[in-house]
Amino acid sequence: MAHRNTIFRQLLQLVDRHVFNRVERERFKSERQFRCLNRWQQFTAMMFAQLAGLSSLRDIAQQFEGQAQRLYHLGLRAVKRSTLADANAERPAEFFEAIFQEQYARCAALAPRKRFHFQNKLYSFDSSVVDLCLSIFPWAKFRRTKGGIKLHTLLDHDGYIPAFVHITTASVADVNAARLLKLPAGSIIVMDRGYVDFALFAQLHAKGILFVTRMKRGMRYRVVERAESDRAQGVTSEQTIEFTGTKAKKCPIRLRRVGYRDVETGKHYFFLTNEFELSAKTIADIYKERWQVELFFKWIKQNLKIKSFLGTSKNAVMSQIWIALITVLMIAYYKFMARLSLSFSQILKLVRLNLFLRKNLNDLFQPGIDTEGAQIGTQLSFNFR
Repeated sequence: MAHRNTIFRQLLQLVDRHVFNRVERERFKSERQFRCLNRWQQFTAMMFAQLAGLSSLRDIAQQFEGQAQRLYHLGLRAVKRSTLADANAERPAEFFEAIFQEQYARCAALAPRKRFHFQNKLYSFDSSVVDLCLSIFPWAKFRRTKGGIKLHTLLDHDGYIPAFVHITTASVADVNAARLLKLPAGSIIVMDRGYVDFALFAQLHAKGILFVTRMKRGMRYRVVERAESDRAQGVTSEQTIEFTGTKAKKCPIRLRRVGYRDVETGKHYFFLTNEFELSAKTIADIYKERWQVELFFKWIKQNLKIKSFLGTSKNAVMSQIWIALITVLMIAYYKFMARLSLSFSQILKLVRLNLFLRKNLNDLFQPGIDTEGAQIGTQLSFNFR
C-alpha cells in the first residue's frame, strides 16, 4: 500500500520551507540555537492551533502528545506548554510578519483577477478592532477601562487576500496607518470616510496612487466643472471640484465628485476620487467593492483564533495574529492552485475535521467523496471569495 502523508503535512508543504529557513538565516539569525523548540516547530504548533481551532497551549500539547506517531513523520515531536509559551513571548513576532509577506507574494502570483476590466490593481483599506481585557493585556490600553488592538488591513481584490497588515493598539488613528502604505503608481485604493484627510489625499496623489472614498458632510468646496450624468445608471451628478476653507492648502489638487443613488436601497452617496478616466458608475461600483474587506474581517474573526489569545504578552499576541494571517494565505494558495470553487469556510471546515487523515489533499475536496464514512455536507453557504 502506498504511503500517504496526513492532510496536515500536505498543508504545511504549502509554506516554502526553503524561504522560511532563508528568512530565519538572513534576517533573524539568533546567537544561540533553539534546542527544545526551533522556529519551524513553534510555527507548526501555532499553525495547528489555528487549523484545529484549539483554545489553549495545553490543548496543543495534549494533541501533539496524542499524535506522537504521526508527528514523527512530520519531523516534529511533542511540545511542552511552558516551552511553547516561552517561545511565543520571547521570539520576535516580526519573523512571522516576514513570512506573511513572503507567502503573500507567492499567493498573489496565482490569484484570480478582480471582476473589473481595468488594468489597475485594486485594493481596499480598512481597520478592525479586537477587544482585549485591560487587566490581562495592560500594554493594549484603548480607553480608561478597555483594551484593544487594531488590524489595519490592505485587501488585494485579486483573490481577496490580505496584502499588508499593520497591527497597533486600538487608540492609533486609521489615517496614521494609511500614511504607511507603499503601493505601485497606478494602483486604486478604496477607503471609507474614516480616511478622509486632505494631507493623505495629497500624499497619495503625489505618489501616483488613485483613491476612491466617500465625502463627509460639511466639506467645503467649489465646483470647477460639471459633466453630464447618466441617471439611468444611478449617477446623479459628476463634478470637478477644489477644496476651500482653512485646510484647503493641504490638498491643492482638483478632485472628481460623483453623486450616485443606489437603485436597490434608494440611498444617495457622494464619492471623491482623483481618477478621471473611468466612468462614474464604475467609481460607484469600485466603492461598493470595499465591502469585501468587511467580509474578510468577519471571516477571520469567526473562523480563526484572533479574538482569544494563547498568551498575554504583546509579542505572543502579535505572533498568533501573524500566524493566523499566514493560515489565510496558505488556504488561499491551495484554493488558487487547485482552482477550487469551494469557499474559504468550506475548505477550512473539511481541513479541521481531517487534519491527521492519510489521504491525498486533492481527493479531500472532490464532490461526494466519503471522508472516513461521513458524507461531505453542503450546509455551508457563506462564500468568502
